[in-house]
Amino acid sequence: MPLTPSAHAISQYATTTDNLSARIALHAYGTNPQGWFSWLDEQLPLFGEVLEVGAGTGKLWNHVDHVARGLALTLTDFSPAMCEQLRTIPGAVVQQCDAADLPFGDAGFDTVIANHMLYHLDDPDAALREFARVLRPSGRLAIAVNGIDHLAELDAIGPAIGRPDLALVAGQNDFTAETGPARVARYFSDVVVEPYPCDLDILSAEPVLAYLDSVVGEPLTPAQRSAARDFVQVKIDTDGSYRVGKRTVLITAARRTHCC
Repeated sequence: MPLTPSAHAISQYATTTDNLSARIALHAYGTNPQGWFSWLDEQLPLFGEVLEVGAGTGKLWNHVDHVARGLALTLTDFSPAMCEQLRTIPGAVVQQCDAADLPFGDAGFDTVIANHMLYHLDDPDAALREFARVLRPSGRLAIAVNGIDHLAELDAIGPAIGRPDLALVAGQNDFTAETGPARVARYFSDVVVEPYPCDLDILSAEPVLAYLDSVVGEPLTPAQRSAARDFVQVKIDTDGSYRVGKRTVLITAARRTHCC
């Protein structure tokens, strides 16, 4: 029986930061000279009391100097392993909790960030309602999410080697770049969608294999690993690289005067 999105996330992230770190590392091969976190730094509506929900390893805050900006930073994640890593971020308050049941009072934050995490939830609308609840009337929301064709060339590898379970999207819900803006608009106003223009241009098979290792529940057999390497290498030999399409957007919105 397929895992629910939350159960899949628990299997991937509850006890380790390695899987997330391996996936982030693959994006070092991005074609946009401005990396994701640098671009995000310019786009985020950062001021005052900032809450990042599902903050993962806290990679964003290695690029955004919240201390110099005078931000009061609170970070949450459901994962004990992630929270342990988040506690190394200077000045951050860290809380382990469910995104759909935030342990904070009403109207306590100026900014809420959900960076690539809503698709891991069984009920993303419950989290959106919580985001609206904890934001001040002047508060802003920022959500990063992927499109349905994001990393399609990576998802194609699994079926080609007899491992359809390697498609990461199979463990996610239907909150995407295509569906997300309308869902956010149920609870927020002034919804704006800004695409991040970038693909991946990967020059060797090894980073792709490391990515696949981060996705699997059951390790690849030697034959499957060899088949995956050959699949990628043929593309590199033919095209000069293994090109992977990305489709990521940042959705920003304002809290309504009367929270739902």
